[in-house]
Amino acid sequence: MPGERIPFTDRVDAGRKLARAIEREDFADPVVMALPRGGVPVAFEVAAHLGAPLELLIVRKIGAPGQAEFGLGALVDGEVPQLVLNDEAMRLVHPPEAYVEAETERQRLELTRRRALYVGDRPRVSPKGRNVIVVDDGIATGGTAKAAIQALRKEGAAALMLAVPVAPPSAVTSLRREVDRFVCLASPSPFHAVSIYYDNFEQTTDAEVVALLKQAREDGR
Repeated sequence: MPGERIPFTDRVDAGRKLARAIEREDFADPVVMALPRGGVPVAFEVAAHLGAPLELLIVRKIGAPGQAEFGLGALVDGEVPQLVLNDEAMRLVHPPEAYVEAETERQRLELTRRRALYVGDRPRVSPKGRNVIVVDDGIATGGTAKAAIQALRKEGAAALMLAVPVAPPSAVTSLRREVDRFVCLASPSPFHAVSIYYDNFEQTTDAEVVALLKQAREDGR
């Protein structure tokens, strides 16, 4: 039914259901990349089910001057972090070049800080030549996921799958064109905030992210 509430108990439940759906896809030997923080518990379950490596994919929004929530693009983690700009947003706002450079540097420092916090000095799993599954706990507009996918393409991923428990129909239509496979368990219409499709949607903490990544390493992933 349109607008029906989707009964994901929490991110663990969503991750297990997502893993079973992904398993039906022919997507061999993947690396699972989680969008933190909320995507990590979901991706942990997916990686555990598939026996795949778990990696973080940190994305930092580049906000417009005076409107931080309006994204001009994003800086995406990688061997060399990549700046992915939204051409339409850039034409609309036309920010000064110096502003974009300064904001990019600020987000680069924050990206570096977060990677050090979450994984320390552990080498990053490279997506080059790999089948990559990008996982989040849900999509609202799709801007972050789109930037992540474009950056992974440039970094040489062999094939890309985007996998989420829930997303609006508009995002599904848009993002499906960006990837080789798209797994989405539910796409209700009308769509409301991602949180209402979970019974428990408490904020994932930094400590939880660190613990899950540590457990994945200990499990050999």
